[in-house]
Amino acid sequence: MMFADLIDAQDFRERLVALGVDLPVDADADTCARLAAQRQAEAGVPGLAALVAELEAQAGVMLPEVREALARHLRPAVG
Repeated sequence: MMFADLIDAQDFRERLVALGVDLPVDADADTCARLAAQRQAEAGVPGLAALVAELEAQAGVMLPEVREALARHLRPAVG
């Protein structure tokens, strides 16, 4: 049996932190996306649009809560 690496809330948070977004350690996917979108609106987040595109291309291995947070907050922020 083969197991795929799923993109969960922790992976999502780590990718945003790698872009310089300051996020609480225990933040869920929705909180991460909301705070990243807020930072994008305030000062911009270099690389965020590319990350959103990369994650959207991997939607099949993304947990639903991450996919929903991405669509709800980050897609409109980089639109």
